[in-house]
Formats: sequence, structure tokens, C-alpha cells
Amino acid sequence: MKKLLLISFTIIVSSCSSVKKTEKALNTGDYDQAINIALNKLKTNKNKKGKQPYINMLEQAYAKVIDRDHNAITYLEKEGNPANLERIYNSYLTLRDRQERIKPLLPLYLIEEGRNADFYMRNYDQKIISTKDKLSEYLYSNAKNLLATAKRKKEYRAVYEDLIYLDKVTPNYKNTVEMIKEAHKKGTDFVRVTMRNNTNVIIPRRLESDLLNFGTYGLNNLWTVYHSRPQRAIKYDYAMEVDLREINISPEQIKERQLQKEKLVKDGWEYLLDENDEIVVDDKGEKVKVDKMVTVHCEYYEFTQFKAVNVIGNVLYKNLRTNQLLDAFPIASEHVFQHIYANYNGDKRALDDSLLGYLGARAVQFPSNEQMVYDSGEDIKNKLKNIITNYRFK
Repeated sequence: MKKLLLISFTIIVSSCSSVKKTEKALNTGDYDQAINIALNKLKTNKNKKGKQPYINMLEQAYAKVIDRDHNAITYLEKEGNPANLERIYNSYLTLRDRQERIKPLLPLYLIEEGRNADFYMRNYDQKIISTKDKLSEYLYSNAKNLLATAKRKKEYRAVYEDLIYLDKVTPNYKNTVEMIKEAHKKGTDFVRVTMRNNTNVIIPRRLESDLLNFGTYGLNNLWTVYHSRPQRAIKYDYAMEVDLREINISPEQIKERQLQKEKLVKDGWEYLLDENDEIVVDDKGEKVKVDKMVTVHCEYYEFTQFKAVNVIGNVLYKNLRTNQLLDAFPIASEHVFQHIYANYNGDKRALDDSLLGYLGARAVQFPSNEQMVYDSGEDIKNKLKNIITNYRFK
């Protein structure tokens, strides 16, 4: 019973809170918020008496908001400024969408007044179409003029955004698609990428190919394109140089260690003897068995094959228009080859579990210097990607 009363009290408090929120939104001019709360409450059981406040406030909020929107549209239309067309167009869309959300709930009956709530409904389709046509023409003419007069990349990017919006309002309007491509190309920073090897070590060709294959970097930048193979038709704005200065390769090493291990282990069973060396029996008359423990010994021989490569360099960004150095970032990578194998002499039960895994292994051939340098490439690639992703041209 107490639980039922608590649930009922919670529902009442929640309902009162929603009514107050709707009333506050209505009184502060946030009409769409009031409409949203009321519609949400009226989705279910709209004819319940407890839903009457929401119907009343929905009627009031709707009347006030469409009056406000109509007045705003009238003012903007009288002003005659084509820059207002976007606001007018969006206002008509809002008017239409708002009433479409209310229609499914109609009729909504006000019990005390004995009438259906009044919602002024109008067909805005023609207004939307005519305004969209005017807006599309305005956006197109404006973008066309800007595209013809723009000189800086940020100006082309602004035109691109306008054209994308135009294509959203009216898809494939005139030659908008071609203009979008032109604005995008002229607004894009093209970067020529080169690699310089200033070390005494020959870099594997496949490593250079991998590092300069930007298609595998997963880059997604609308306004920056990197080319490791320059194209004649493109005038490059910037250069990125991957300058490798040092490649240090350690000699092949085999490190040895020897361990003497001793452990008390179970080795079968034996009968338990008393102090007189007689077999102990339990209360059932059965001979008592115990684990037979023995101490075992083992000599463990471990071998570690080791070889490392260290690559050091810089990533340089240059402005090709001014031939100035913009930024330089250090880049370093280390790759280690390590292989462990082992053998033993004695009882391997004395060895710890952590050592047993190396007993089945055997010595392997060391990787070549070329392979070591190539294997360091994945780490270099990740660091290059991090630099490219975070760098922004000013």
C-alpha cells in the first residue's frame, strides 16, 4: 500500500512539475519549448482530465508563436533585402513543420469550455516554393560573383560552404555542382611531399613507398591534400620534407644467463609411518597414504638474441610561395628484435613456469639491417600521421 501511494505521489509531483515548466516557457516567450512539452505529454491519453492544462497551454503557445513568426516574416519581406531570404525560408519551414506535429493529435477537447482547441492551420507549400526559388537564385548569383572575385583560399572556402547550402536547398541547381568542385579545388592547400636520406644507410625502397603512401594514413581533411608524386597540373602551396638524419643499427648480440634451480616437488606417494616405522591406519582400518616429496635440481641455460635500430629525423613544412620554413618537428623511432630460447640439464620440474615457455624454442636467424630499418617504418608512419593530422596551415 505504501509503495502504491509513493508511486502515485511521484506521478502527481512529476505532472505538476511539467505543468509549471510549460507555464514558465509560455510566460517567458519560449513558445516552442512550451509546445514541445505539451505535445510530449499529449502523445498518450490525451482525453484524460489531467491533460487539460497542456491542451490549454498548447493552444495559447501555438497562437502566439505563429503570430510572432508571421509578423517577423512580414517585416523581413517589407525590408526587401535579399539577404533576409534565408530567414524567411526557414521561418516558413518552421511554421509548416510545427503544425504538422500538432495535426495527428487533433481534435483536442477543452472540457470546461465545451469546445475543441483552436489551431490555425495553413498550407505554406506555395510560400516555401516561391521563397526557395528566390533564395536559390540569390545564393547562386552571390556565389558566382564571389567565385569570380575571390583571391584567397579562405574566400573560396566560404563560397564552397554557400554552394553546399544551396545544393542542400535546391539539389543540382543550374551548374552548382561544377562550381562546388571549382571552389573546393581553389580553396584546397596542396602539399608536395619528399623524403631525404641524409644518413649512411640505404633506406629500403618499400619503406619509402610505404611512408609516402598517404592513402593508407586514413587522413580525412577537406582542405589539405598531400601528394608524394607531384602532378604537373597542380600548383603546390606547401612542401613537407621528411628528413632522415641518423639510422643507428646495433650489432647482433647473444646474451647468456645460467640459473641453478632447486624445488621440492611431489613424486608419487608412500604409506605414512609412525615413530616405530610401522604403517599408520585410519579409523576404518585402511592404510594412510601421503605424497612423496623429493628435492629436484636443474641447470637452466637461457640465450637472448638482440638487435636494435634507431631512426632520427625531422619533418619540415615550407611555404612554397614565400620559400620560408614554417615549422619543424623532430621524429624518432626505435625498433627492437629480441628472441629468447633455452635448454636445461637435470630435472626440469625444478624450473619456474615462466621459464618453461622458452625450452621449446631454438635460435633463429637475425634480421638483416635492411629488414630492421623497414620494420621501424610502422612506428615512423604513426608519428608522421600524428604530425600531419594535427598540423594546420595558417
